[in-house]
Amino acid sequence: MVSSVVLASDPSPLQYFCVTDKASPVLVNGFVCKNPMDVNAEDFFFSGLNMPGNTNKRLGSNVTAVDVKKIAGLNTLGISLARIDFAPYGLNPPHTHPRATEIDESILAKAFQVDKKVIDYLQSQFWMDNNN
Repeated sequence: MVSSVVLASDPSPLQYFCVTDKASPVLVNGFVCKNPMDVNAEDFFFSGLNMPGNTNKRLGSNVTAVDVKKIAGLNTLGISLARIDFAPYGLNPPHTHPRATEIDESILAKAFQVDKKVIDYLQSQFWMDNNN
């Protein structure tokens, strides 16, 4: 009889927080950490989420995305957030999230045994740029 145990986990962080040093030109696996002695409350705050977004667009919706570029304290946490505002009958169009759980176009092309151009065409029929 053979038995095995498999364990998997993320490594423990080397520090409790790594606030982005936006002034540093160096990029090491993302952003360089600010000196912990220079961290302040503003590094964990973004004032734009309390403001309604402009929904006077074609789809009647607006997304306010917040990531490490807007809240420096999110650095190395692997999280971001968004506020979505809708006008009456507003829509959230089909879209993708880079580095998220959506299926890449080349994988879809292989799975359905079609050319990637077919996948691109089909996606173009349902996707709309909501930044206008």
